[in-house]
Formats: sequence, structure tokens, C-alpha cells
Amino acid sequence: MKYKDKDGKPWTQSEKKARVVPLTILLVVLCGISFYLGGIFCSWKDRFESVEVQDVAKSVSSPKESTASPLQIKSVSFPECSSDYQDYTPCTDPRRWKKYGTHRLTFMERHCPPIFERKECLVPPPDGYKPPIRWPKSRDQCWYRNVPYDWINKQKSNQNWLRKQGDKFFFPGGGTMFPRGVSAYVDLMQDLIPEMTDGTIRTAIDTGCGVASWGGDLLDRGILTVSLAPRDNHEAQVQFALERGIPAILGIISTQRLPFPSNSFDMAHCSRCLIPWTEFGGIYLLEVHRILRPGGFWVLSGPPVNYENRWRGWNTTVEEQKSDYEKLQDLLSSMCFKLYSKKDDIAVWQKSSDNTCYDKLADPDAYPPKCDDSLEPDAAWYTPLRTCVVVPNPKLKKSALGLLPKWPDRLGVAPERVSDVHGTSSSSDFKHDDSKWKVRMKHYKKLLPAIGTDKIRNVMDMNAAYGGFAAALIDYPLWVMNVVSSYSANTLAVVYDRGLIGAYHDWCEAFSTYPRTYDLLHLDGLFTAESHRCEMKYVLLEMDRILRPEGYAIIRESSYFVDGIVTLAKGMRWSCRKEDTEYGVEKEKLLICQKKLWYSSDSNSR
Repeated sequence: MKYKDKDGKPWTQSEKKARVVPLTILLVVLCGISFYLGGIFCSWKDRFESVEVQDVAKSVSSPKESTASPLQIKSVSFPECSSDYQDYTPCTDPRRWKKYGTHRLTFMERHCPPIFERKECLVPPPDGYKPPIRWPKSRDQCWYRNVPYDWINKQKSNQNWLRKQGDKFFFPGGGTMFPRGVSAYVDLMQDLIPEMTDGTIRTAIDTGCGVASWGGDLLDRGILTVSLAPRDNHEAQVQFALERGIPAILGIISTQRLPFPSNSFDMAHCSRCLIPWTEFGGIYLLEVHRILRPGGFWVLSGPPVNYENRWRGWNTTVEEQKSDYEKLQDLLSSMCFKLYSKKDDIAVWQKSSDNTCYDKLADPDAYPPKCDDSLEPDAAWYTPLRTCVVVPNPKLKKSALGLLPKWPDRLGVAPERVSDVHGTSSSSDFKHDDSKWKVRMKHYKKLLPAIGTDKIRNVMDMNAAYGGFAAALIDYPLWVMNVVSSYSANTLAVVYDRGLIGAYHDWCEAFSTYPRTYDLLHLDGLFTAESHRCEMKYVLLEMDRILRPEGYAIIRESSYFVDGIVTLAKGMRWSCRKEDTEYGVEKEKLLICQKKLWYSSDSNSR
């Protein structure tokens, strides 16, 4: 029988057999080589897998593994940092500013040190440090030795920012734009914005906050403010704010987005904060637009507002100030802001809650243009600023100011944006989380009776999820900074919709605050979630840096990590005790820790 090959030439069955034999031999040889190489690969694979399993076991383990083989860490004793590190802020360190450019003050943004430059020492308190004055007295006074900065006292004393008297700083409530005091200034603002008085406005941000007197005054009016200012060599504005017991964070609007979700703050404020709003294509004002919720208010006092009467004191001309005001008004209009009210030195604009206003951005000649869909509105961790308008999601019908429930009702209502959280299908998860934290807080209060007393004012939830921990504390005289990991599900928008405050952060890095600024730190499974990325030692050293002497930490963790945490905490001079959770399960434990008050070995306070 004859066959034809692919070229059409005939060949016989015998020729076919002659060809099959070499092919069979070749196939056998290839199989042998494959088996040999596979054996080598598997032996190496087993070696690598054994190492990988050991590494993973250090970060995540099953309940059985947690009970049988908890993480073991050798005893360690961390040394003291030198006394010139008493106000050390690793990611905003003035010692490193010369490495970065001055354009748009980028050197003041976050620039964390590389791993090989990380400090493995305990930041000492200043010589003469005392436990802070308790709230509410702390709003008006603090110990000079706790924030020993004379420069701001000398430069700002004529504006009544603060006054040094004996061993204390006093805060009269003055400011550049409120010489009659901050209360009179806010009273005028409330006349212009009635929504400040009825629970409509709950969250605010103050850019260029000074010593946070504006945010401090609003606390009595039921408005929770994030006071924002950059790290500087002399003024320590954020440190003063936190020492007073007022929410604050280090930050600057420069080249990167602020660490907040879009459409979140009910009000934004600038009192002669000297931010060049109309420069660089309006990029700074575009960021305010992004974080302000629809219907929210932007308040500006200072240049160029009231230029007709103020220009002589601004070292400029009335024509220049008029031009600046007109540019500002045009820019705000292009972003769908409308002038809401204006009186004396205060002007108020409101962000539109009607999305049809943004239809004009479809015009190719429109400026600023609409941001394209590739830019996630809530992406705010080392995300560059762009000169485009972030248009609110038209699907969100109940997130605008005036449509949200008023405070305090909004705290317990599942926000519309819960459905946007990855893995959450309905408000049932939110309700379950809220109920869970009410039960947990009763247990925490038994284990740490200081909760609810004047010993605890500044609180941080290091992995806050929906803010249930903060919500359970709402009746106490304290505030909570709700931190949401930049690597976890984005729940921070939900936190803000509830009327709480917080920030994005990556715990592999230092937080944007000064040393000794929090009375209580809380974490729930943080090491279980992040230990594959962040070394436990550095996270705990950062906790020690930001925790006040005699402050507390509540650490809720897998049993696998607890003993290792205790070992490291002992090396930081903390005292910790192990407690059962409210359900008494073995796979999860609580640590109630307290930081010791100690002084540098070369201090006169010993």
C-alpha cells in the first residue's frame, strides 16, 4: 500500500516503519531527560517550599498551628535614640530635606528613609517632660517642656496664637484672621453657613492650621476637624495641636494627593494659609474639590478676600488683588463651585451636588478638564496630583451633604458607599460590624478602666475597617484617628460618611505625626494581615514613637503572634498582660500594654 507525503511523493508501508523506529527512540530519550530534570526540580522545589512555608508560618497560621507553635523571638533591649531625636518624624525629617527639590515645596512631603537608614532605637522625651494636661484644660494650655519651641512664641505672640507664661504655653484663641478670638470668628462663619449648627456639617479639614485653634473651637459645636500642616523646623504646629488634644496630621498639598478618599469632608477651611490656589493650573484647589463631598463648603479668609479694604496690609496693589480674586472666582466656577455667602474677611463657596454641572467639561476646550477613568478617585497613597476635575460618581445619590442623615444619626446608618467596598454585598456586614464592636468595647472597658476617663484623649485605630471601634467610643471625651491600610479594602470613605475621621497609611512606614501624640493605640489583627510585608519590630517601634509615655495599647491578635509581641514590647520598656477576648477563644488573644515614662540617660529629669 502506498501513501503520499506532504509534497505528494509516494512512499511504502516499509518506509513508514523505518521512520517510526527513530521517532520512538527519540521519544524515549526525551522522556528520560524530562524525568531526570523533573527529579532535580522537585528536589529544589521541596527545599524552597520548606523555606516558604516557614516564612508564611511566621505571618499567618491556622488555629491549631497557633496553639502548638507560636512565634518565638529572642529577647531584645532597644537602645535610646540620642536626645536630638526627641521630635523625630522619620518620613518628614528636616535632616533629609536637602536631598529633595524646593519646587512646590516637595521637600516637605513624605520621603521615608530606606531600610538601611531606619532607626532601631527608642525616641526619648524632652528634658523635663510631664504627662500632658488633661482635656478639656489642655485645649487652652500645655506644658512648655513637652513642646519646647520658643520661636513660634516670639514670632506669633502679637497674633495671640500662644503665649508662654511660667512653665506653660497658653492658647488665647487668636490668629492672623481672627484678632478678636477664634470663637467670634466661628460665630460669624456660622451666620454665613447655618448648616454648621444643625448637624448637617460634621467633618472638616483645616489646611495650614496654625496651632489648630479653629478645629479646637469646632469640637464644642459638634464638628470634627482634621487640622493639617507640614513639618517645619520651628513652629511644630501639628505637635501643638495634638498636645492640646485636637485632631491633627502632618501634611502638605504639594505634588501628591492628601491621604483621604474623595467626596468625604463636609467643609474645608483656609485662613490665610498662603496656599497659591490659582497657580500651577489650580492644582491645589482641584485637590480640595476632590476631597470635599458634593454640597460641601470651602471657606477662605485672607487674601484676596475683602481686597478692597485689606490690600494695603498685604504689600500689593488693589489691582493685583482684584485680578487674583477674579481668577479665583473663575477657577472655582469651572469646578462647579458657587459663591454661597460672603461678609467682611470670609467668603464661602459650595460645591455643586448636581452632576449635570460637570457636563460642560465634555467640551475639549474646557479647563480644567475632566479626569479620565484611569484615575481612581480614592487612590491617595503616593498618588500624584493632576490638573483635572474628579467628577463625583453619579450612581451615588445619597452621599451629598444635605442628603446624608444629620449628626449624630449618620453614625449608625449604613452609608451608600458600603456597597463599593470589595467583598461587601449589602449593609448587613456594616450592621454586624457595628454590633460586634459594641460587645467588644464593653469587654475592653473592663480590661482597661482608663477608657472614658481624662487619661485617654487622642486615640488611633491602626486598622479601622468601618470605624466600629471609634463608633463604640463616641460617648466618651476623646477622638479617634481611623487608619485604613493602603493595601486593604477601601473602607475609609465609609468612615467619613459616618461622620468620623481618618487617613490612609502603610504601616511598613512611619505615620505622619510627631512623637508622643496618642494616648491609646488599638489594632485588630494587624500583624496577621501585614506581617508578610511589614516587619513586626519596626511597626512596634513606630507605635512606641507615637505613643505618649504612660499611654496604652490594646493589641488584638492571633495567638501565634502574641508571645513575640510581648518579647519586643518588653524590649521597648512596655508592660503587657495577656487577656482573653470577650468570647474566650484560644486562637485569638488580647494584650493590654502600657508604655513606661523614662528619660534620656543624659537628661536632667532623671
